[in-house]
Amino acid sequence: MTAPKILVLDDDPTGSQTVHSCLLLMRWDVDTLVMGLQDASPLMFVLTNTRAMSPEEADRTTREVCHNLKAAIAIAGIQEFLVVSRSDSTLRGHYPIETDAIAAELGPFDAHFLVPAFFEGGRLTRQSVHYVVQEGVPVPAHETEFARDSVFGYRHSFLPDYVAEKTQGRIPADAVVRFTLDEIRPGCRDRLQNLHDNVCAVVDGETQADLDRFAEDVLATAAHGKRFLFRSAASLLTALAQLPPQPIAAADMAQYVRDRRPGAVIVGSHVKKTTEQLAVLLKAPSVVGLEVAVDALVEAPEAAWSRVARTTLDQAHAVHAQGQTPVIYTSRTELTFAGIETRLAFGKRVSALLMEIVRGLPSTLGFLISKGGITSNDTLSKGLALRTARLLGQILPGCSVITTPADHPQFPSLPVVLFPGNVGDRDALALAYQRLSA
Repeated sequence: MTAPKILVLDDDPTGSQTVHSCLLLMRWDVDTLVMGLQDASPLMFVLTNTRAMSPEEADRTTREVCHNLKAAIAIAGIQEFLVVSRSDSTLRGHYPIETDAIAAELGPFDAHFLVPAFFEGGRLTRQSVHYVVQEGVPVPAHETEFARDSVFGYRHSFLPDYVAEKTQGRIPADAVVRFTLDEIRPGCRDRLQNLHDNVCAVVDGETQADLDRFAEDVLATAAHGKRFLFRSAASLLTALAQLPPQPIAAADMAQYVRDRRPGAVIVGSHVKKTTEQLAVLLKAPSVVGLEVAVDALVEAPEAAWSRVARTTLDQAHAVHAQGQTPVIYTSRTELTFAGIETRLAFGKRVSALLMEIVRGLPSTLGFLISKGGITSNDTLSKGLALRTARLLGQILPGCSVITTPADHPQFPSLPVVLFPGNVGDRDALALAYQRLSA
């Protein structure tokens, strides 16, 4: 059985947080997609960043990627492939917009599966209820801060009800097929074989072994002609790709730091977990915090934004010259806006400011840590202007490391940590910094 190529459309760059040695594509022109398809790795990621977009933009971008993928698949001669719409393990994102767009462009599919379990981040699904582990206790996702997200909020963590809510009743809860643990663990190939007409299915997972077994049955069924689409978090990718351990241990990532020089940290995420981690990091030795007061810029003219960028860069260069690491972070105040469009537009402007700062950082940096999914996507595609990047592996569970190309005009062979906003305990960000500063 020939293993299918796994095509991952990632709505921010953190979906590669359980795999390694593959390409991340920041562009999706046909030539770049062909490069990814021809790479030796069994999977590739196209970083669409759709979570930072409006629903209309997300639909348009997803369709464009799929349209180009169809052409690239023909050129590369790929016969077998699986498509994964990788999104957030706390149920935020443009569902069903993205899966609908993929089905329209690359379908038909026999089923699309929601598989939000992400074990490294403490996300599990039991009896079709999705949980977020907080302080060691599994909490139904709808009771967490993530369900109150100003753009992607929701009321249900029982996944059939979540599907009905997000599809506005187009897919009623009783039409959703449930794959529970007592069906996955003994094997579910017969049930998979009987799916058709892009039925929606939701999948349990308490441990990686659960998804490994499920993926084994998916691959076997797909080899006999069934076509499946997935909306998942990262742990399913581990199961589908079946990779060996990463070549460089997490504790040894300091070997990639350029000339043992100090680095920089960019923090755009504003969720509670990030704020707690930032507070610990700012107490670490040789760290200097530089706050970017975006809460004062809501109605400020463009000139004010430019002044903030220049001032922050002057401070960052001075800190770096003293052999210390600047930690550049946005103000922690939770802002309110008149509507979702206004909220997204302000978020894009803040990210543009941070990317202006990234582009102006000292070229002698030893490493860069980017905290937040959207921030990390923009760091790769806009701040560093990368076309592709090679994933090394994880420095912490759920936190990936890539390196820039050796011929990068400003930051050659720079290790960059992609650190999701909602991953890790209080000490995680400081630990990543310590491992690179060893």
